[in-house]
Amino acid sequence: MVGICLFGAVSVGFAQDYQRVKDLSGAWKFSIGDDMDWSSPDFYDSNWETISVPSSWENQGFYGYDGYAWYRTNFRKPLDIEGKSLYLQLGNIDDVDEVFFNGKRIGRSGNFPPRYATAYNSHRIYAIPAEYLREDNCIAVRVYDDTGEGGIIQGDIALLINRSGIPLDIDLQGTWKFKTGKFAHKDAANFRDWDDIIVPGFWENQGYKNYDGYACYAYELQVDSDIVSDRMILLLGKIDDIDQVFVNGVLIGQSGAFTPSTVRERSESYNQNRAYYIPDDLLKSDQNLLITVRVFDLSLGGGIYTGSVGLISQEHYINYWNSRRKRN
Repeated sequence: MVGICLFGAVSVGFAQDYQRVKDLSGAWKFSIGDDMDWSSPDFYDSNWETISVPSSWENQGFYGYDGYAWYRTNFRKPLDIEGKSLYLQLGNIDDVDEVFFNGKRIGRSGNFPPRYATAYNSHRIYAIPAEYLREDNCIAVRVYDDTGEGGIIQGDIALLINRSGIPLDIDLQGTWKFKTGKFAHKDAANFRDWDDIIVPGFWENQGYKNYDGYACYAYELQVDSDIVSDRMILLLGKIDDIDQVFVNGVLIGQSGAFTPSTVRERSESYNQNRAYYIPDDLLKSDQNLLITVRVFDLSLGGGIYTGSVGLISQEHYINYWNSRRKRN
């Protein structure tokens, strides 16, 4: 269902349609302690304990242990997932987690000490950028438990594809830069000094618990000469609640007037997928492209939280929606 077209933005609302493609439950490698070297796919973990996932570590010989621990597992790339939007589902983790896919961070929920905040009741589903996928893959999960049960507690532990995901020409999921504040976008020249944040994902799960208000995302990429001749569309998934998007400082679209009143007038804005046309004169070969996204969140979850995030040519975008309508 095609929604409102505002300032070059086409908003399309639909639910995520996940399909399970690989079961990841069962025996994982496990160690208490904390060492960031354990995120590497090359780390030797054969002398670690073996633990069942999902289940609390207290039920598997680590009774009474509170603190840091790591999980690791390896798997072969499933067949027939090329061009699909891939996700890692880890169910419920008690209390805080940080997840690495082939050594690259793909998500975090809760806050580690010293600014500890639990996320034990959050359901973990993390997007896996296409460029991170290999034939042989390693998942490493850093966990902090404050009290009570700890670890990857429960849920369907699996790889998923999002059948409603849009196949991207350039995948922009992963680490972006982030800064809070109503006028953060005016500091975009210094974006490299901003905090790291995973996109897509609620900012509340990444160190900004209970934050409501204004913030800005930034991402820089170099324009490949192959896409200069194409009419390109920037996809930003779903944003809670409203957004305003700039490319190299030029406003290319927004989801209505960028004021709190828009959220009240358009209460479903958080559930609309964002798609913005990038004017041809902003695409120049071998030039860096700086994307900045202002966001206002009125309450609850905030930020670029789910959906396809990246660049797609207009031709591929039209073909995708035509084929989707035929399937429906």
